[in-house]
Parts: sequence; structure tokens; C-alpha cells
Amino acid sequence: MKKSVVLSVVVAIVLTIGVIFAAMSILNSDSGSTPEDVNAEGTVAEETAATEASGQAEVGEETRSSNSAPDNMPQRPDCPAEPVAGVELPCLGGDMGDAKATDEGISIVNIWAWWCEPCREELPYLEQVAESHPEWNVVGVHADRNAGNGAAFLNDLGVDLPSYQDDSNLFAGTLALPGVIPITLLVVDGEVQERFIRPFTSAEEIETSVTEALG
Repeated sequence: MKKSVVLSVVVAIVLTIGVIFAAMSILNSDSGSTPEDVNAEGTVAEETAATEASGQAEVGEETRSSNSAPDNMPQRPDCPAEPVAGVELPCLGGDMGDAKATDEGISIVNIWAWWCEPCREELPYLEQVAESHPEWNVVGVHADRNAGNGAAFLNDLGVDLPSYQDDSNLFAGTLALPGVIPITLLVVDGEVQERFIRPFTSAEEIETSVTEALG
């Protein structure tokens, strides 16, 4: 075999190998994710799906409005004396009243925010429970820095439940609550006895859940 033919064959083989390696490099760069990346994305997707399935809203800076509060804070009912489950919070649109302290006896504490759609449906049911069970302290905690919007939201709903204001996630952070709302707590003599991490769909469902948790 002539040397020129052998040389041509060698060159062809080298070029073929080079093309194969180049193609593999392009494929690897296009994939753009390691197994760890895929697992992380899958975890986020699962958590998001779980939140959507529960009918709750996620608490986060992206969902909190930066709009300014109304010039005049809407007037709201006074709150029972603090603390709430051991956490001291100001009253939303009202003062600290002379009523029995929240951390005395049985309290139903609902964490909500003015932008939360499930809260819009649930809060009137809590109002009904408060009217049916005067022996329970039924109160809210507004989990958003815009207090004015929170007070206006309750007034628009016609809900007279007293509510505390949490500007900095102090309440949920202290009690290690998940970053979703609404959440309802059963608090007995200042201690959290039960956490209902879901929206309620009727006053009867709230009454039944609380009664069963009380034993």
C-alpha cells in the first residue's frame, strides 16, 4: 500500500475522532444540569404542587405588596390583652382592650394576609365561630407589613374579629410555622395545642376540628 494512501486513512480517522468528541461536548453543554440540579428542581416543584393542592398561599416577599398604606388607618375592634401564644404583637387598627387576655383559656388564632384569596373565604367562617362560641377567643394575626391594607381588607369583608399586626414575620418565626397561609392555631392557656395548616371551608368544619383537638 502506498504511503499516501496510508496517510489519508490516518488523517480520516483522526478527523472522525475529533468530530465525535466535539459532538459529545455540545450535547453535554446543552443538558446544562447535573443530577443534583435535577433533584433540587424536582423538590421545588413538589413543594409548589403541595402548596397549590392545599389551597393555601405562600408567604414571601414576591407576594407582599409595596403599596403604601392608606393615609388614615381604618378603625378596627380592640384586641384582647397580649401576648398571643407567647408572642407580643400590636393590635391592627385598634387598642389593647380590657377583654380576657388571648393567652388565657381557649383561643383560636388565624394567620392571614390581605392579599390571600383563601383567607377571604375563610375569615367569615371564623367570625361565625366567634359568635357561636363566646367562650373562645377568636383572633387573627395579619402576616404582612402593610397594616392599612389589612385593616381595610377586614372592613371590606365585614369581619369584626380583632386582629394583631405582624410586620416582620415575628409570630410565624417564633412558633416555627411553615411559610403558607392561612394557618389556624388552637392555643390553650398560651400553649399551642394544635396547628391546622389548611384553609377551612365552613364554620362547622372549624368547630368540629377544634372540639376534637380539645378532646
